[in-house]
Amino acid sequence: MGLSLMHKGLAVAILLGGAASAPALADVKAGADAWGRGDFPAAVREWQPLADKGDPDAQFNMAQAYKLGRGVPQDLTRAEMLYAKAAAQGHLQAGDNYGLLLFQRGQHAAAMPYIRAASDRGDPRSQYLLGLAYFNADGVNKDWVRAYALESLAAQPTSGAPGLPQAKAALSEMDKYIAIEDRQRGISLATELAAQVEANRQRQLAAVDLGTPNPPVVPAPVRAVPTGMAGAMRVAEARRESAPAPVMMREPAPRPAPVAVATPVPAPKPVLKPAPKPAPHAAVGGPWKLQLGAFGVAGNADALWSRVKSMPEIAGHPRANVPVGKVTRLLATGYSEESAQSACRKLTGAGLSCMAVKD
Repeated sequence: MGLSLMHKGLAVAILLGGAASAPALADVKAGADAWGRGDFPAAVREWQPLADKGDPDAQFNMAQAYKLGRGVPQDLTRAEMLYAKAAAQGHLQAGDNYGLLLFQRGQHAAAMPYIRAASDRGDPRSQYLLGLAYFNADGVNKDWVRAYALESLAAQPTSGAPGLPQAKAALSEMDKYIAIEDRQRGISLATELAAQVEANRQRQLAAVDLGTPNPPVVPAPVRAVPTGMAGAMRVAEARRESAPAPVMMREPAPRPAPVAVATPVPAPKPVLKPAPKPAPHAAVGGPWKLQLGAFGVAGNADALWSRVKSMPEIAGHPRANVPVGKVTRLLATGYSEESAQSACRKLTGAGLSCMAVKD
């Protein structure tokens, strides 16, 4: 028994909707400005000649226009062709979208290099899909520890965003099959991967600021395209904020061919309601802890703790910050195994990321 990939067409189609905006370059800025004003035909007139000459940023922008049907008739085939051309020249977000389109068509082997690269840069959509691939041995060797680590990263709240609801649902399913020891190893690996992602992101932001590699330009349907390093940082946050809708899950047979199960998985609504002031707790103790997240910015850990410390599942339990590389793990301590598992179930149901660990 195990967790199977979701209905791939629906899952990836929804994830493709999560593309956000990114920095504009000087040679396409006029088109980006027109797009931001809602003048889509003018934006297309600026970008089309540049795309015809092979400019990867203009090709990516035209792909977005064809995908959305803004300024041109909607044409997904032409959009994919332009994504492929820009990706072949090293355009990062074109590669991200092209990889998801390939995955949607079932071309997992061709999509995997793009999915891996986007996952390494912290894209939660790609972390989610790659985690499922590792769990199901779909185009990669089965690795449940890495699968759990990637789903944990995709589900991780960042900068106030709740994380992907599909990843949270996947973690709940994986909990049924993965031993607690492997889940703990997955959480530790997630911390290492988060540090690598942060290092990759810093290199990318520095490159954008210096104008060295081909920073992507993504036309947003509503907002103007931001520019500079601050714009790139907003893009990283916007990707986390674009949580896709719930999708269909299916459970695999023990043999390679999975069996579809037509049961929709509702996405948990990450709404934290103010908890009543808890009654005084008896002394707490135990070797188990709740890991509530791993943060590259210490202030984010402080903000999350201030929101959750009065919740009944956490009130009275001491806080612990455990630095690992460039990130800090936020822990609530002093639980028995049973109480830690029970608390995590309730916190996860409230939209929080939680893992019971013993270390």
